Amino acid sequence: MLSSPSSQIVFYEDRNFQGRSYECSSDCADMSSYLSRCHSCKVERGCFMVYDRINFMGNQFFLRRGEYSDYMSMMGMNDCIRSCRMIPMHRGSYRMRIYERENFGGQMSELMNDCDNIMDRHRMSNCMSCQVMDGHWLMYEQPHFRGRMMYMRPGEYRSFMNMGMGSMRVMSMRRIMDSYY
Repeated sequence: MLSSPSSQIVFYEDRNFQGRSYECSSDCADMSSYLSRCHSCKVERGCFMVYDRINFMGNQFFLRRGEYSDYMSMMGMNDCIRSCRMIPMHRGSYRMRIYERENFGGQMSELMNDCDNIMDRHRMSNCMSCQVMDGHWLMYEQPHFRGRMMYMRPGEYRSFMNMGMGSMRVMSMRRIMDSYY
């Protein structure tokens, strides 16, 4: 994905923006070649997803403009950031189809807006796959946008189990709007 001049994040090896730093404005699949560890960061422009495993795997956290002096305790991370993905700004419509089972099976619902509880709104007990047609989305394991999250950009996601999130259930989803930038 091309970097956007409107996105920039600076990672620091130690808490409180101390130690060596690495400036980034695009995706980085493995930060170990730049920093031995990463315990704080500043998002100067744009939005990013950070991951506690290389290659955009493991627990994910959404960061928008701001300072994160000790995000491990703030977000409950067990490990430091190992990879990051720049989230490009999207202007336009949002559209996603969610499916009850893997490989687009079971009940299907189409979303164009945030959904704080798929059980209440769509009578779905779970969401195991999706197709994102337009926009960028965050999916959460609990209703009301709580718990672990996954970043979804346009594409097909046949199985959330293969995304390094284990048996995470998806119960709510939110659009990443340009107001976050």
